[in-house]
This record gives sequence, structure tokens and C-alpha cells, in this order.
Amino acid sequence: MSEWILSLEGTHEGHNIALVLALGAAFLHALFGALQKGKHDPWLSRGAMDFSYGIIAAPIALFVVPWPEPHMWIIFLGMFVIHVIYKLAQAYTYTLGDYTVVYPVVRGMGPLFTVVGAGIVFGEHFTLSQWFGVFVLLCGIFGLAGYNLLKLQGQRSVMVSAILMAMFTGMFVALYTTYDAYGIRSTADPFTFLAWFFFIDGLLMPVIALRRYKRMENKPDLAPLMLRGLIGGLVAYGSFGFIMLATRLDNVGEAAVLRETSAVFAALIGWVLLKEKVGPQRLGFMSLIALGAIIVEFSA
Repeated sequence: MSEWILSLEGTHEGHNIALVLALGAAFLHALFGALQKGKHDPWLSRGAMDFSYGIIAAPIALFVVPWPEPHMWIIFLGMFVIHVIYKLAQAYTYTLGDYTVVYPVVRGMGPLFTVVGAGIVFGEHFTLSQWFGVFVLLCGIFGLAGYNLLKLQGQRSVMVSAILMAMFTGMFVALYTTYDAYGIRSTADPFTFLAWFFFIDGLLMPVIALRRYKRMENKPDLAPLMLRGLIGGLVAYGSFGFIMLATRLDNVGEAAVLRETSAVFAALIGWVLLKEKVGPQRLGFMSLIALGAIIVEFSA
């Protein structure tokens, strides 16, 4: 599998596969976010998810894939720190605000800074038409967040803090996307990076979640929580694994922009699972997001 992946780098077929992977990551990331923001405390949900994918990855990292090269350990350390800050910020964001408002903001901050970061780190450069596509996509994402905020019932003043936290989280989305792309390109075997990523990344949040669980007066049942964690852990392999493989096969900036169509999938999940109304306004913003991604993809 690794040899096949490596043979596709920089090819037209690799570009097409990266497109599919990025769109798959978009859907799965929206589902992952909905699972974390669901009926359980976001901290507990994330801890259960990380525990699940860390446990599954451990034997693969230790006994299946090739051992990481010596220079990879410092890269894994940087990855661990960046993802910890991202996950703490994400949990705070979900604690403060409604999913349909904060999720588009988080995802909207990502592509702009990732495209800039990819230009600095990897020498990638968008055309004027692609930048226009990014602008259209961001208009759709932030328009969707703003519309959801206006329709929100209750104390909107709390949402100001939630949106600011979501913007901070979005900057770390861009940082981890760029850094992970650098990491997966730094090892001979991409699956070595993926296995060790999930193994190392699953170490901290279960500890934080356990401490939070012990302090709770009304503790939730562990069986439903761990089932959600297992489902979320499996979803995470596609959500994060697909986008990392996409950035190995093709341009980081394009993959990041396509992944942010997750805001469309998040709105659809809210409609189907949470019984939220879509309406013509939301449909219009979702169309802008999709149109922006199409412009970026076909203006390359």
C-alpha cells in the first residue's frame, strides 16, 4: 500500500485521489464534530474518542509499520503540542457555543491561513482565480455562521466568547494542517506517520476526560459514552487520515480548501440528525461554499 501511495505523488491520478480523500475527510470531520458536540460533555466525548483511536493504533505503530526514522521524534513532539492546544481550544469552543454557529467559524479560519502557510512552507501559490474561490468559500462559511447566530434563541452575548474561541481554534486548524502535511512528507512510509500520529495523539485527552469525569456530581453512564468514543475514533481515522494522505499526494492548500466543505456536511447533519431546518438562506450559503471549492479545484 505504501509503495502504491508513493507512486501516485505528483501524478494526475494522485491529484484525483487527493480530491476524493479531501472530500471524504470533509464529511467525516463534520460527523466527528457532531459526535463530540452531541449529548455528552465535549471533554468526555473527545477523551473517549482519543482513547479509542489511540488503543487501536498502538499495536499497528509498535508492531506493523516500519519504525520511525530518528528525525521524526522531534516532529512528533511538535505535532503532539499543536494538536493538544487545538483539542483544548475545540472543547472550550463546543462548551461555549452552539455547533451550527461555532463549527463553520472554526472551519472558515482554516483554509485562509493554510493556503498562506502552504505558500511559505511548501512554495505553493494560488492563482488569482483560486484566491477568488477561497473568497467565495469564506463568504459562504461565515455567512452560514452569521445566519445561524441570528436565528439562535437565547443569550447571544455568550456566543461572542464562543466565536472568538472558534476563531482561535481555526488558526490551530491551519497550523496542524500545514504541520501534519510537513510531517507526513518527512517520512519514507506515510503509514508510519499515521499510525504513530494516532497512537501519540491519543495519550493526553483520556487523562483530562477521566479527571473531569471523577469531579462530576452526575456522572453519565460509561457504556453509551465509550460506544460514542469507539464510533468517533473510527471516524477520526478517515477524518484526519484522509486529509494527511491528500496533502502527501497533492497540494496542501487545495486539499485544505476542499476539506472545509465540511461546513456543508455539518449543516446537512444538523438538518438530518438534529432536525434543524435548512431553508433557502442556509441552502444559499452552502451553495457558496461548494462553489468556492469548485472554483479553487478547477482554476488550478
